[in-house]
Amino acid sequence: MELARNLRVECVSRLAPSRPLVLERTAPVAAAVGLMRKHRVGCLLVCEGRKLVGIFTERDLLRRVIAAGLGWQTPLEAVMTPDPVGVCPKDPIRLAVRHMERGGYRHLPVVDEAGRPVGILSVKRIVRYLVEHFPATVYNLPPDSRTYPQDREGA
Repeated sequence: MELARNLRVECVSRLAPSRPLVLERTAPVAAAVGLMRKHRVGCLLVCEGRKLVGIFTERDLLRRVIAAGLGWQTPLEAVMTPDPVGVCPKDPIRLAVRHMERGGYRHLPVVDEAGRPVGILSVKRIVRYLVEHFPATVYNLPPDSRTYPQDREGA
């Protein structure tokens, strides 16, 4: 099967990961939320200097900040997910898919050999890649067969 081979052979860089948004670990949650809203993204990377030390996601905001009743000035290092699983641009796509599936992640940091962030890989990019392999199947899916129109169509 062509897809199975491509998942083994093609690199993460083929998926064109998004440019990462980065903040220092001492930045407040308010700065992170503002940056995420401005760029309409679901996560950002937390660094110490130029080295990746964590990831802050919408889930972290809900579970570790809002649900815990913490303030907007809480530093990211207190509420981020430390030492996130990541991939390198030359890693095979199947490794990224495996990490996402096993960990339930929607975003993976893409880092260089020195651990510096170079991108963010989202599940959206993976889905787009899969659609490229099965365009007729995906684009020609019928509406949900279990739902029925409430009103008659036509004149």
